[in-house]
This record gives sequence, structure tokens and C-alpha cells, in this order.
Amino acid sequence: MNTRIENILNKQIKAEATSSQLYLAMASWAENAGINGTANFLYQHSDEERTHMLKLVRFVNERGGKADIPSIDIPQKEFESLTHIFTLLLEHEIMVTNMINEVVYICLEEKDYSTHNFMQWFVAEQLEEEALARNILDKLKMIGNDKAGLYLFDRDLETIQNVKPGAPNV
Repeated sequence: MNTRIENILNKQIKAEATSSQLYLAMASWAENAGINGTANFLYQHSDEERTHMLKLVRFVNERGGKADIPSIDIPQKEFESLTHIFTLLLEHEIMVTNMINEVVYICLEEKDYSTHNFMQWFVAEQLEEEALARNILDKLKMIGNDKAGLYLFDRDLETIQNVKPGAPNV
């Protein structure tokens, strides 16, 4: 595997691990705040990010590179509100999208079309991640500080967690 590609993929592995831990910290905060629908959503999201990391680890190793298993910084533990959590989540997903775009760009520069092809799954996934976060933030803005609305939002979040934007709602 090309060293430049290996290095940028290892950077992406760390980003996915960081995402998983951040969402786990958010889930723990929500659970302690009694916001269980949100907690379950974020626990699932944390698992999904870990799966993304593992997908990258296996790809690097299968291509003859060496995946680095990173240590990461302790994530933020305290959050002001649901809106704060999902604002941070969206900002984080935008950062990850930019990183993935950089990987794709370097793949094209290095003419590594196999890795470029592999990364297209991540490109599509990031579109879904950002759209979901924006959708949730739009709902929270609509609700404002209405406690009944926040209660219903939290309850409903459990039911939408498996539905991605554009996917059929069965």
C-alpha cells in the first residue's frame, strides 16, 4: 500500500474512533439526564462509528498496509442541552466529511483507484450522517424549550434511529 494512502487512512481510523467515543460520551450524558431515547440513539451511533473504524482497519491490513490502532483524547463529558449535543454532532460530522473528502482527493492524486472506490461508501454515508443531524436540529429548533415537545422528540428519536434519510420507512 502506498505510504501516503496508508497514513491518511490511519488518520481517518483515528477520526472514526474519536467519533465513536464522542457519541458514547454524549449517550452517557443523555442517559444520566433521563433522556433515554436520545441515549439509545447515540449509543447506536457510537457503535456505527466504531464499525466504520473497523472497516478502515481491515481495508488497510488487507491491502498490505499496517493499520494503527490510535489512542484518543478524552471526549467532552458535559453538554448544555439536546440542541448543544446535536449541534456538536453536526459540526463533528462536517469535519469528518472534510477528512473523507481529503482521503478521496489523495487517492486520485496517487491514482489509487481501489481505495478511491472503497471510500465512496464513506462519502455516501457522510451525506446521510449530515442530513440526519440537520433534520434532528431542525426538529429541535421547532420544539424550542417546550418540555412536552422535548419529551415527544426523545421518545420519537428511538423510532427514527434506524431510518436514514432517503431510505424507505417501513
